[in-house]
Amino acid sequence: MSSSAPRLELRDVEVSYGDKTVLDLEHLELAEGERLVLLGHNGAGKSTLLRVMGLLKPPTRGTVLLSGVEAPNRGRSLLAARRRFANVLQEPLLCRTSVFRNVAQGLRFRGRPKQEIERLVGHWMEVLRISHLRDRIADTLSGGEAQRTSLARAMVLDPEVLLLDEPFAALDAPTRADVLVDFQTALAESRTAAVFATHDRSDALAIADRVAVFSDGRLLQIDRPEVVFGRPASEAVARFVGTETLIPGRVEAVEEGLARVATSAGSLLVAAGTPQEQVFVCVRPEDVHLRTGESRPVQSARNSLSGRVTRISKMESFLQVSVDCGITVTALLTRSAVEELEISEGTRVHAFFKATAAHLVPRSSK
Repeated sequence: MSSSAPRLELRDVEVSYGDKTVLDLEHLELAEGERLVLLGHNGAGKSTLLRVMGLLKPPTRGTVLLSGVEAPNRGRSLLAARRRFANVLQEPLLCRTSVFRNVAQGLRFRGRPKQEIERLVGHWMEVLRISHLRDRIADTLSGGEAQRTSLARAMVLDPEVLLLDEPFAALDAPTRADVLVDFQTALAESRTAAVFATHDRSDALAIADRVAVFSDGRLLQIDRPEVVFGRPASEAVARFVGTETLIPGRVEAVEEGLARVATSAGSLLVAAGTPQEQVFVCVRPEDVHLRTGESRPVQSARNSLSGRVTRISKMESFLQVSVDCGITVTALLTRSAVEELEISEGTRVHAFFKATAAHLVPRSSK
């Protein structure tokens, strides 16, 4: 984070409707140019938080600061502060006019000169690859074309903060991937900080400088993507970020940086722990390796469990293999690896993972 004041900061923010609290946030800040992804299921409080950030929803209590100064809450000062933001929603909400006029809309409202509008709109239409759609009427666009137009309409304003609420959720997978690449290019060309709300883990991995995981209006963990995905702070975070294997156990001893954890499937070694602590051993599926028959384990893999394959599920370009080892262990393999190992449902296998690939979270965590 920069030593200067954050571009956006929230302190002790709460949003309630009657007796129901939908957002309870102690502190959150956004640095200039930072890409922050809000990750959580529908109803986690992400959209409410975006509205508070963009000064569209006053919190029940708490403070919003812009560059270290408390944001205004009424009158022309509030309108001027809102213009420091731009919003992109899941539904583009375009006007029934040309793509060019849609992208230029905000600049026209702000009274920018015609030549400047032409230059800026032309630039962002080119960046987002919609120049060829300049004269098309918005309601004839495909979903991907409409969302590119919506992104260009936001970026052309050069906002200090771009707020995006599930912008790609309605797009099919190939279109989503294509638009995401161009969106990243657009962000790289700007000074704009971005807050991106999504329930899709792949968005976080592709975009984020930091990831904030929310549930029931509360912030569960915020950190760099590799920390949140590789070292989740709780069972709830682990399950949400795709840690498919969670093995309950108890730390029996810690020696030379390795915890020995007693589980129903046997003793496991993990590179952390506190003696007697009730824990889950968390292992991501890409860190689990499978072998059949008497084949040798992966070199340096300290943990080995034997079991039988119970399910093989297709996950885009990978296959997810579930193994019953007394507890369920999940591995993510390429199709060629599954074919080479001749794995099918019912096959007996050995599941291996390194001590450094596993992570412990307290079983009492929520």
